[in-house]
Amino acid sequence: MFDRHHAVWPDRLPHHLPLPQTSLFTNLAISALRYPARDALIYYDTPLTYAELERQVLALAGYLQARGVARGDRVLLYMQNAPQYVVAYYAILRADAVVVPVNPMNRAAELEHYADDTGASLCICGQERLADVQPLCTADRLDEIIVTAYSEYATRATDLDLPTEVVAPFEAPTAAGVTAWRDALAAGHEPGPHTAAPDDLAVLPYSSGTTGQPKGCMHTHASVMATAVHSVVWGSGTAETVTLASLPYFHVTGMQNGMNAPIYAGATVVIMTRWDRRTAAELIQRYRIRRWTNIVTMAIDMLSDPEIERFDLSSLTYIGGGGAAMPEAVSEKLFKLTGLRYIEGYGLSETIAATHINPVDAPRAQCLGVPVFDVDSRIVDTTTQAELGVGEVGEIVVRGPQVFAGYWNRPTETAEAFIPLDGADFFRTGDIGYYDENGYFFIVDRVKRMINASGYKVWPAEVEALMYRHPDIREACIISTPDPRRGESVKACVVLEAEASADEAAILAWCRENMAAYKVPREIELCEALPRSPTGKVMWRHLQEQAWADSADA
Repeated sequence: MFDRHHAVWPDRLPHHLPLPQTSLFTNLAISALRYPARDALIYYDTPLTYAELERQVLALAGYLQARGVARGDRVLLYMQNAPQYVVAYYAILRADAVVVPVNPMNRAAELEHYADDTGASLCICGQERLADVQPLCTADRLDEIIVTAYSEYATRATDLDLPTEVVAPFEAPTAAGVTAWRDALAAGHEPGPHTAAPDDLAVLPYSSGTTGQPKGCMHTHASVMATAVHSVVWGSGTAETVTLASLPYFHVTGMQNGMNAPIYAGATVVIMTRWDRRTAAELIQRYRIRRWTNIVTMAIDMLSDPEIERFDLSSLTYIGGGGAAMPEAVSEKLFKLTGLRYIEGYGLSETIAATHINPVDAPRAQCLGVPVFDVDSRIVDTTTQAELGVGEVGEIVVRGPQVFAGYWNRPTETAEAFIPLDGADFFRTGDIGYYDENGYFFIVDRVKRMINASGYKVWPAEVEALMYRHPDIREACIISTPDPRRGESVKACVVLEAEASADEAAILAWCRENMAAYKVPREIELCEALPRSPTGKVMWRHLQEQAWADSADA
């Protein structure tokens, strides 16, 4: 067991943390029993108590079961951050089913894969996403869609600047197979006994890779429970903690730190549907928010507001996250403004958030942190898989209670994702790094081709697969380019068919219509041919290195 980091381990924390042997829904039930009148959620000044949250969860769970959702069934959850997301998430769990969180930026073509791969028959979505998911009903992929407008839960008068989606009134659905959220809750169905066990599947977040199609990461109630509890204990969370949820709930970091962890603690969550730095600062000031987990670009954006100093942010006791390394200059500005150091962490969809976090009392800049409770992490040689020592660069591998059970319906890729070490199976992260003499881990490169654009993970093979649907594209190669704000951006090197009429602008417009915005290439380069290796493989690394060199020269 790796223990070099015990020298910098927080004195107040144990090295081992026993975890509840219950389902995730039980966390909500216990908090509702303990704190029924406490605000569980605050949505642009509209509160929802724990008692009311649980009542709605049970009503929706009963409806789901009445519609045939059974233990182990998968249900698509396709919406932006809102109270309905929390209700739907826990209702699916209460129905003993499995949550499939879908990025609300995904479009119809991308949704087809989620429906086909999971075998889901039901989707719960935000009103603004109905047009993208409705074709799956007419194509007999889904039996039913439950739709809601966010305005249904933003009912109190507010002076906050609300996103367009939150202001939009509810439009009663008329299409076959589409049910109004309010009707589902009012149907009067009560759920049967809750039977989900810790080892049952709970959440199936999707992570992509070099195969081009996203893969479902099988997480049990136990593995999701792990990082939810870790988050609370590592950050000294209590029932009095007020958390700002600005990260999207479909993302494992937002899901765990902005929803599951606070509910476990019986704390209050202030929810944002869309990021807005001025609204975030006002919410921190208004609700005396103590904990804010974000991506680095959000913190940078807030600090770049020329009027940020007029807001009282003194209630904050914890600011942290990841997605990219925090620039030193920005970290210093944050410290001067709040007296807090940005606490960086590291995790993946396969680990349902963090495996490494910086100690709150001894954080390192641009560092992944140290392995948290009961996590064993090592560095191994990328070729021989032999374990390496201090300062030696290799692949980061981990084992711990939060590591997933494998990829959904992909036994071969599951087997390839683990290696044996000291008699145990370690998950291969695909990230290249090292640790120092005190057990702090640092990242230096990636084995995989993943592009990190403002914390969003863009998988080139997936974008390429989508671009090949364009009739004028013969070949496409997706690479990263440097971006001073986003860290990295997406570039597409495209070879057109002989008789093609499309140009860069037309291809870009098509991409915007057919894929999530963060995946859309910022730049399209038309090429006569793509460079290939002697074996015929496209030399994507050559194209990428050239793009970065050209940017440096410019």
